[in-house]
Amino acid sequence: MSTYVYGIARGEVADLDDRLTGIGDPPLPVRALNEGELAAIVSDCPAELKPRRRDLLAHQHVLAEVSGSHPVLPMRFGSVSSSDEDVRSVLAEHADRYQDQLSRLSGRVEYNVKAVHDEDAVLHQVLAEEPDLRVMAEANRAAGGGTYEERVRFGERVAEAVRAHEVRDAKLVEEALAPTAEDVRPGPESGGWFLSLSLLLDKDAADPLLAAAADLEKAHPWLKLRLNGPLPPYSFVES
Repeated sequence: MSTYVYGIARGEVADLDDRLTGIGDPPLPVRALNEGELAAIVSDCPAELKPRRRDLLAHQHVLAEVSGSHPVLPMRFGSVSSSDEDVRSVLAEHADRYQDQLSRLSGRVEYNVKAVHDEDAVLHQVLAEEPDLRVMAEANRAAGGGTYEERVRFGERVAEAVRAHEVRDAKLVEEALAPTAEDVRPGPESGGWFLSLSLLLDKDAADPLLAAAADLEKAHPWLKLRLNGPLPPYSFVES
């Protein structure tokens, strides 16, 4: 059976004695594979591994439990090796690199910021900024909605203007939030958002980020930001 890896801890991790369970249905016991001054936190991997909510939460719970007593380098959900022996071999081969990353990320957390437009508000803003679009909208309205071709052309122009607004606002959000973080990287991709950004912060230094996000939404009411954190610093772990 393949081995599922939750993270890599610094120092020897004592036998977990089946007291900690992880992913799977039923949940699988978690164990530590100690190798030198590192330990991989692992369990068996289910035959069918999918990002179900229960398993995603179980992955985070394991990391939270172990990080209470050891610095932990978190692996993203779905990190799988062919066997315990292969995991030990990788720990031994790349020990210095893992130790360097553990030092760099000690006491750090990740916040993910996703940005989307309020559709009505951004449309109002686009029309306010684009006189030509206002003229087209008024002409179509005066003509009882306009012809099919006119409505299509208007829709295409609006979509282009909204996409340009997304590019501009993505830069705006990153420039406003990046100074609050130690490092910034593209966040996990997902549908429905024009920007996903991951920020690395000291675990006690989130207030400036939260304040900057609130100020952005207040100054630009067509912007909607969703902050998720604190999280283990997944996006800042080198593969």
